[in-house]
Amino acid sequence: MEQALQHVLQEKFQKDLKEATKEEMYTALLFVTKDKMKHMKQKEGDRKLYYISAEFLIGKLLSNNLINLGLFDEAKEVLAKYGFDLTEVEEVEAEPSLGNGGLGRLAACFLDSIATLGLAGDGVGLNYHDGLFLQKFADHKQREEKNPWITEESWLTRTDRHFEVPFQDFTLTSTMYDIDVPGYGKDTCNKLHLFDLDTVDESIIHDGIQFDKRDIPKNLTLFLYPDDSDEAGQLLRIYQQYFMVSNAAQLILKEAEERGVNLYHLHEHVCIQINDTHPTMVIPELIRLLTTQKGFNMDTAIDVVRKTCAYTNHTILSEALEKWPVSYLEKVVPHLLPIIRELDARVRRDFHDEKVYIIDEMDRVHMAHIDIHYGYAVNGVAALHTEILKESELKPFYDIYPEKFNNKTNGITFRRWLVHCNHELADYLKELIGKDFVENADSLEKLLAFRDDDAVLERLREIKKDAKLELKKYLKETQDVDIDENAIFDIQIKRLHEYKRQQMNALYAIYKYKEIKKGHLPKRPVTMIFGAKAAPAYTIAKDIIHLILCLQELINHDPEVSPYLRIVMVENYNVTKAEKLIPACDISEQISLASKEASGTGNMKFMLNGAVTLGTEDGANVEIHELVGDDNIYIFGEKSETVIDLYDKAAYNSRAIYESDPEIEELVDFIISKQMILIGDPVNLGRLYKEIVSKDWFMTLLDLKDYILTKERMLEDYEDEKAWAKKMLVNIAKAGYFSSDRTIAEYNQDIWHL
Repeated sequence: MEQALQHVLQEKFQKDLKEATKEEMYTALLFVTKDKMKHMKQKEGDRKLYYISAEFLIGKLLSNNLINLGLFDEAKEVLAKYGFDLTEVEEVEAEPSLGNGGLGRLAACFLDSIATLGLAGDGVGLNYHDGLFLQKFADHKQREEKNPWITEESWLTRTDRHFEVPFQDFTLTSTMYDIDVPGYGKDTCNKLHLFDLDTVDESIIHDGIQFDKRDIPKNLTLFLYPDDSDEAGQLLRIYQQYFMVSNAAQLILKEAEERGVNLYHLHEHVCIQINDTHPTMVIPELIRLLTTQKGFNMDTAIDVVRKTCAYTNHTILSEALEKWPVSYLEKVVPHLLPIIRELDARVRRDFHDEKVYIIDEMDRVHMAHIDIHYGYAVNGVAALHTEILKESELKPFYDIYPEKFNNKTNGITFRRWLVHCNHELADYLKELIGKDFVENADSLEKLLAFRDDDAVLERLREIKKDAKLELKKYLKETQDVDIDENAIFDIQIKRLHEYKRQQMNALYAIYKYKEIKKGHLPKRPVTMIFGAKAAPAYTIAKDIIHLILCLQELINHDPEVSPYLRIVMVENYNVTKAEKLIPACDISEQISLASKEASGTGNMKFMLNGAVTLGTEDGANVEIHELVGDDNIYIFGEKSETVIDLYDKAAYNSRAIYESDPEIEELVDFIISKQMILIGDPVNLGRLYKEIVSKDWFMTLLDLKDYILTKERMLEDYEDEKAWAKKMLVNIAKAGYFSSDRTIAEYNQDIWHL
């Protein structure tokens, strides 16, 4: 390693290890690591998986790759010898802007696990130049700026693969870039294939993230999820999705032919996993290619594709299941419409229930319906989620195809979410129970043998305190924010969406502020930390960010309150920041409305790092609860059955709760109080206030009082430090089930058969 680094530094910068800057050292490590992976063989198999996803939130890759290649300790030692800290060198790396939230992070964890389990499988997506956006706060509001991450030297490798992608008015030529994906302790490497256009032009971006949405050759891969509040934005999304799947389909067929596969037996040698509805058009596109270029008739093409594609559903929110107007598809991909209409006609011939048609009475194409009819497997991502799909959201489909439905509870890779982001805890666990848990997560259960060992419990508390000090230092350096490491760290980090109910947590902050003002002081200070981006066109989500930032200003500058309560909204929340926040957390906020969160994966990361969950019986919280037992999790709120029933009967009335409960009324009214209006924008605060009182679609007020009581009980319980440390230990010990290695082994056993 030392010689290799020396060689790169000499060749690129004419420098010695002793003279290199942090930036040069990072570049040298990048080159050495990439070179090592370049010489590793691609995992081959008779059957290959293509995991197609609009998002791959891969995070910084240097440490992750070094860990998987078994080079981390050596690199750390060599750098230390020359006065460098590997963690600081890694700060130089730009985080790839290739995803948004849980969906994209899950895809990244899955690629890691596919490689670690030695399976032949590659990811396929798009090479976004500016990702979602860079979040900045100004005037207590979110501002969006472009977030370029592609530097001259990066993990991307340009390949000589190009495909022609036909649209209505023009044809574009793609370029494929690869990012190597090494498995832990493996001598083979998989790939993440990212498609791009050489004509994309970042200079067309102006005024934050505005750009001409109609100039497709220049804008196609600029942003992930461009604003689709107008027709041009929706058309751009269709362009993006078709560009992704047409490239994917052409790559799959080309690689199959290069392997000598008879395309009539494609399904025996290839499996395509459609991650959410964004890649759905791969189904009609494959059928189009097989019928127009490979000599298939329609029946055979449909039969082969149906046996090749599987679909993962990630949402219970019907508005998140994509539906594209036929007229829009006509404008972008008219050559797919005859196939989509044929697929719909076959459904109508076989079934007489308009709920399962592909094209509805409003002339919209339901993407999930294509996936379910013309794929061979449909899976949810947590036990509760899959049951809700079967019993309500997708019941008409479950009645037709019960054999297609299965559950694959999500998982996370422990290499990144423990070994990489919490060195101190990982090293201590290796000391206690051996390092087997890095590959065999179930062996974390061995930790239970120490649940009554005072020395172990004390050490876990020390490690948590060190992580809090690290976070304190990081927030001071990056946001000039001071926090108290002796406070309880109560953290909610995830995409900003009303169903995740950051607004309920903000109402708790108002409650706590008022209590402190009345002289009811907590035994220990509480630091409430938020991190979230709101979609640029999601007005209410941005109003919730405004509320949190106004509360931060109000509370942190009140000398009566700030010694006991602090609020911090982390700017531009991303994987890098999650890696700092998660090890430091005491209370993990998982407070979505029961029945609305498909799974969640942040809940698993917090648990693995010794945080205790405060949550509803929703998503994977249900399974966490089953694993850790009642004493090691704090559950509140109405159950999913009650919530579903309230929706079915349209029986929820937030105004009635607001008007009949003076305590709730007081908290909600505070949003538009004098002190808040002095700090904030009356338009944003007033709109959010009205939304909660008159609509409250995700039932914040329904669970608010139980939430406050449960959180107060948690703060009380934290004072018994030994008992709390035991809760931490049980959570870590029981986290093994949530390894993405387990999830991928189940996908392979039940769906992929690689």
